[in-house]
Amino acid sequence: MNNNYVLACIDGASLTTAVVDYAAWVARQAGVPLKLLHNIEHRPQAAVADLSGSIGLGSQEELLEELTRVEQERSRLLREKGKLMLKAAEARARESGVTEVECWQRHGSLQESLVELEADIRVLVMGIRGEEHSEGQLGAHLETVIRALHRPVLVVNTAFSVPRKVMLAYDGTEASRKALDMVSASPVFDNIPCSLVYVGDDAKGDAVLGEAAQHLGAAGIPHDAVHLHGKIDEALIRFQGENDVDLTVMGAFSHLRIRDVLLGSFTHKMLAGTRKPLLLLR
Repeated sequence: MNNNYVLACIDGASLTTAVVDYAAWVARQAGVPLKLLHNIEHRPQAAVADLSGSIGLGSQEELLEELTRVEQERSRLLREKGKLMLKAAEARARESGVTEVECWQRHGSLQESLVELEADIRVLVMGIRGEEHSEGQLGAHLETVIRALHRPVLVVNTAFSVPRKVMLAYDGTEASRKALDMVSASPVFDNIPCSLVYVGDDAKGDAVLGEAAQHLGAAGIPHDAVHLHGKIDEALIRFQGENDVDLTVMGAFSHLRIRDVLLGSFTHKMLAGTRKPLLLLR
């Protein structure tokens, strides 16, 4: 299985430019091609009521024909709009130094499109909200995509700036170990200082941090290890703000959905509360 490109999802939302910039940065750092995806979802339209008894069968048929023409024109305009967005995004990525850029336009469910492409995705880059969402909202597809894919997902929530300090939220779980391995091995993080952060009041924190710090040290990653206390999401977000962290790397949603519902999803709280991009791994 070859994870051989960075995939950026663009939809014309306010964060589209930042998504392209972060995806281009990851592609340059990793030395892999960049794919730009514009996905058109077909939303079901409300059915026309049976009006034959009130306005006549012929009138109803004319209305249906007109609605069909309107929907066809709408689809055409959406395709053209997407092509223009892709063209502008490609030009921006090439100007930033990415030499291999490809544009894709697909139809149907975004989640299905991404699952189909998953085998070759190295990192997926998405905005935290879509074109139809206002400031402070999370995109409708964001959680389902993160849960569906087993690829790193970079969630963009602000204008691009070159990451100069990374925070790795680490607790020794399988997802956090994957994040540790990625930071240690990926050229994306070469020479970027990393704060290795554990949050908890239990005694195992220092031992967990020590083991992870050895891993980073062996990989030549400049780092510091920090043991924080308090509520996990609040402690991490506070540390991020107080220490000029540009990018947070962490494990994402657990496999036990019911557990997330009962306890409140830590990932969701981080997505809602942080003001810097999150790189999520499952």
